[in-house]
Amino acid sequence: MPPEQVAAIRSHIAAGQAALKLAWQQHRDAETMLRGRANLLDDVLREVWSDLALPPELSLIAVGGYGGGKMYPYSDVDLLILIPDGCSPVTQGRVEVLVGLLWDIGLDLGHSVRTAAECLEEAAQDITVQTALLEARFLTGNLENFQSFQQAFRAQLDPATFLSAKRLEQSARYAKYNETPFSLEPNCKESPGGLRDIQVLRWVSLAANLGENWQDLVQAKLIDSHEALQLEQVEIRLAELRIELHLL
Repeated sequence: MPPEQVAAIRSHIAAGQAALKLAWQQHRDAETMLRGRANLLDDVLREVWSDLALPPELSLIAVGGYGGGKMYPYSDVDLLILIPDGCSPVTQGRVEVLVGLLWDIGLDLGHSVRTAAECLEEAAQDITVQTALLEARFLTGNLENFQSFQQAFRAQLDPATFLSAKRLEQSARYAKYNETPFSLEPNCKESPGGLRDIQVLRWVSLAANLGENWQDLVQAKLIDSHEALQLEQVEIRLAELRIELHLL
């Protein structure tokens, strides 16, 4: 891609983020900020993918927090590039060009390049990978391969085992961020009662096919409408704090 085009994309991202920051300062709407940045990145990534004319067997997938469609102002861009079995050296080289270009346009990437089988193997061994793939969202490329992978991932996922693993992970996180002698201030993301705890509730709900939001849990009779309102208000307040910290 010509240097002037790279510069133009960088400028587009900077202008988009500046507009989101201005809107935040004027209205303090966390949902607009978080979804706005995800939408901005979606558009940029699809444009870059199209410009590079990548092989049709590849899929570009948002995972982790980005997969959930909400992005804080300076969060990493978590991506999975799904490749077919027996991917040729030529295709692998094209993927390397893509990754290099995404760094060049200023994205802080957290990326992996894997086949569907490799994704399933990694997910079975690592709860962090499994959690990131739980929120996988198709961006562009080969939709059929992504859908096949999703079906295989869901078939492999055991909600009870996932819940046990997340509870163990939570206990370790509490010990790290709460039970320390020099903890002078909380971490709004990782400390007990922070955003990560809210995310764990959502992940467990997704793994058990109970829904994606608080109202879905009301419908499943796991919480009542008052508890759903409380959770929503807390989530918004914590998101507002984290947005401000990112911008600061």
